[in-house]
Amino acid sequence: MPNASFNGLTEFLAVAEHNSFTAAAATLGVTPNAVSQTIRALEARVGLQLFVRTTRRVALTEAGSAFLKRVRPAASEIADAYELLGDFRDRPMGNLRLTIPRLAIPLVLTPLLPRFRQAYPDVSVEIAIDDAAVDITEQGFDAGIRIGEAVEKDMIAVRLTPDITWAVVGSPAYFTKHGRPGTPEDLTHHEAIRYRYPASGTIYRWEFEREGRDFSVDVPGGLTVNDFQMLMEMAEAGAGLAYLPDLSVRATVATGRLERVLEAYLPTSQGLFIYFPAKAQTQPKLRALLDLAAKIVRERT
Repeated sequence: MPNASFNGLTEFLAVAEHNSFTAAAATLGVTPNAVSQTIRALEARVGLQLFVRTTRRVALTEAGSAFLKRVRPAASEIADAYELLGDFRDRPMGNLRLTIPRLAIPLVLTPLLPRFRQAYPDVSVEIAIDDAAVDITEQGFDAGIRIGEAVEKDMIAVRLTPDITWAVVGSPAYFTKHGRPGTPEDLTHHEAIRYRYPASGTIYRWEFEREGRDFSVDVPGGLTVNDFQMLMEMAEAGAGLAYLPDLSVRATVATGRLERVLEAYLPTSQGLFIYFPAKAQTQPKLRALLDLAAKIVRERT
């Protein structure tokens, strides 16, 4: 009966194993009468007698034996499946899917992932690099990493980096050829490497602050990209000025490959956060990642 419920199968297997309603009841923690009633209900549903009952013993009928032969392997598979669920509940394992912006690779993932994989070899990690906003629930991600302002309000967010101060950078060769802007308005006479948002398709206007007032400048430029790494590489190559998070250009500025300008006018944003739905934080694989990320943050401070 393909549509019959599974009610009574546990009791059937227990009685078949012990050849006794009393012993089966003791194993299941119920009364012998409860087991007997459940078996009678099962026999009524299938329309066959599964056990021969006498005052001294209980034995399977031919139909009961055939039924047991098919049900026992399936029951073993189901038990194994429940045990596997217990593994997922009790220890980090499975596949962890993350969506991240390219900015997060050197700042977060490079120090984090090798240590995570070493500590938790039963967790495989899948990374999708995307600078655009992503609905992690709809697209099946366990968590995402984004700048704080981009995290949806209904998500749990855990800080991974300090706040970000934005930077306008260019190569020494660019500044030798074009000079240095003294104010944000001077940028209208410079060449920008512009950034187009992948999702909306709009061009990012560079944001600045002056005397507590926020304003933006649409800097002209003949090169437009949709990737922060390419922005930095093109700036290093002298193709124009770039507007980037200071955390991502810190190393290149320290080595002199890029130089910062207009520092007095640059705003600060929230840093990078890992975010996820509230219900996801109970997953051991995600909890393990969060704990290790927090440990790395503490080591850096």
